[in-house]
Amino acid sequence: MKILVLFYSSYGHVKRMADAVVEGVKQVEGAEVILRRIPETLPETVLEKMGALEMQKSFKDIPVVELSDLENADAIIFGTPTRFGNMTGQMKQFLDSTGGLWAKGALIGKVASVFTSTGTQHGGQESTILSTHIPLLHHGMIIVGLPYSFQGQSRIDEITGCSPYGASTIAGGEGERLPSTNELEGAKFLGNHVATITSKLTR
Repeated sequence: MKILVLFYSSYGHVKRMADAVVEGVKQVEGAEVILRRIPETLPETVLEKMGALEMQKSFKDIPVVELSDLENADAIIFGTPTRFGNMTGQMKQFLDSTGGLWAKGALIGKVASVFTSTGTQHGGQESTILSTHIPLLHHGMIIVGLPYSFQGQSRIDEITGCSPYGASTIAGGEGERLPSTNELEGAKFLGNHVATITSKLTR
């Protein structure tokens, strides 16, 4: 059973969440987790002005995804920051390149889930995940969210991400806030939950 964790991260917040998702997947017996990154489309000069170049360089040891990675996986967990309440252009461009997989129905019946990071509490936590579901549904994938059995999403004692739609974190307007313990636990729960459901389906 292969679980692909596929992410794009500008400043490292989504990468930290991806690591927690990977940890959750590994808790499920028989699950092989594969971590891949979405290719960067911005030139280094722009990334440098954004203050994201050094973080992008730190991801170089993680292989860039290939379409065959999606086809060979039993489940795919997508991680993307938000851009104006939607997925990043990098993630959208990659998904737009999967038309060949769609044409042959290669992803039909595979499990899919999404996690995200936003700058503010109401900056697209839910809309980013829900809008990312749309192309996955067109691919015929089975969408899995974050159930309320992860009780951390019901907390009101702190500002926190995570919703029934998926795991999420709040980065702060300047990216100064790292994922909290609760948000990382939500991401870990999501990885475990997706792998558990995939295990039942692949049987």
